[in-house]
Amino acid sequence: MIVYHGSNVVVDKPDVEHSFRPLDFGKGFYVTTVREQAVRWAHRKIDILKDGNLKPILNVYDMDDVPAALAVKTFPDDLEEWIDFVCKCRDGFLEYAQYDVIMGKVANDKVFRVVDMYHSGIWDMPRALKEIKAYPTYDQIAFITQKAIDAVLKYKGCEEV
Repeated sequence: MIVYHGSNVVVDKPDVEHSFRPLDFGKGFYVTTVREQAVRWAHRKIDILKDGNLKPILNVYDMDDVPAALAVKTFPDDLEEWIDFVCKCRDGFLEYAQYDVIMGKVANDKVFRVVDMYHSGIWDMPRALKEIKAYPTYDQIAFITQKAIDAVLKYKGCEEV
């Protein structure tokens, strides 16, 4: 399967060391199967850094099947479990660290607002779930450990987007 990582640099040797804060699924190296999503993230990163010399880069990888020896957490359709897990990760809980790979939805710009409304207690779970279901599905795969990256990802190349 082909997966993508949007950035402002070429990432030909992905690692977990450069993850500086917990995201939806904790600290790790994140990829997606959705090219458009990675391209958007690459452009967003350039906007955040506000450096006109940087270029948006789409890194492309082959992702092999995850070996059974690795601990994998998936969130296929259970949005209640997903939203609670994302909130815990953003609060700094380390529950995610028991896994090598975590797969599920991504809190894109619109979904991020829903998570924030739920997390802050403004919306209850039924309201948050109703809102999330209205948005397109993007995905993310978080590699939490280096052994998972080394076992599964193979760099194919990159392009400026």
